[in-house]
Amino acid sequence: MRNIYLSVSAAALVLMAACNNTKQKTVNADSVKVIAKPVPGTPIKYDSSKRYIFLTWDDSPQPPGTVNCKQVFRQENVKATFFSVGFNMVGPFKKRIIDSLRNDYPQFLMANHSFSHGFNDKYAKFYSIPDSAYKDFMRNEKELNIQVKIIRLPGNNTWASNGVIHGQKAENPLIKRLDSNGYKIVGWDIEWAQNGKQKAPKESATEMAKRINQRFDDGNTVEQNAIVILSHDRLFEKKQFADSLARFIEILKQDPRNVFETIDNYPMLQRK
Repeated sequence: MRNIYLSVSAAALVLMAACNNTKQKTVNADSVKVIAKPVPGTPIKYDSSKRYIFLTWDDSPQPPGTVNCKQVFRQENVKATFFSVGFNMVGPFKKRIIDSLRNDYPQFLMANHSFSHGFNDKYAKFYSIPDSAYKDFMRNEKELNIQVKIIRLPGNNTWASNGVIHGQKAENPLIKRLDSNGYKIVGWDIEWAQNGKQKAPKESATEMAKRINQRFDDGNTVEQNAIVILSHDRLFEKKQFADSLARFIEILKQDPRNVFETIDNYPMLQRK
């Protein structure tokens, strides 16, 4: 009887061990590795053999232009930055656009282009009242829940980061205050401009790609091997111009040196 009891006990222990192993395997099988979402501004490693392209589009939300641009960028699998304006966010549809821009990092980054777009395009007044202008940017940051301290000045090509300031408004108290409070101000190297009063791009896709290649070849950019392109969402409202944007990106992608990045990864902004 003692031997039988020991045999039964041993069998029970074997069964328990097998059950524990099964449970362990089940836990391991069900374990899912959670990959943290990238945080805007996390430094990237630059490759000196590459040419970095920063697509920065202003004045969102401006449907259908903003929606079309997002669709093209997503279709072409390139990164882009949208500098957003608070007083354009009227109604639930435009709010959803802003929410999508904020939540679609790392492909899209939303940054600050002032709440009122420079007191509704009255730039001289805007920059002459720096306290009010500063509050305008802070209001935009709060109402749109902008999560990076990156700004583009409305109607003005000025750059500022860590006390290094240059451009049209380098001596303006607003720019100095923003810079001293840790904000980065981004201008542009080249603009895909509006064709007069028409909501249309001035140059063709081929012409713009040629201009960009020439800038790279000449070394005529603020940062070496990096170019910031400015345009506006509204220029791509019509299908023909959205197609032109897609063609523009396709031409640039033909050069294996070209890499598309969001503006938080611009070299000047990554320096401490």
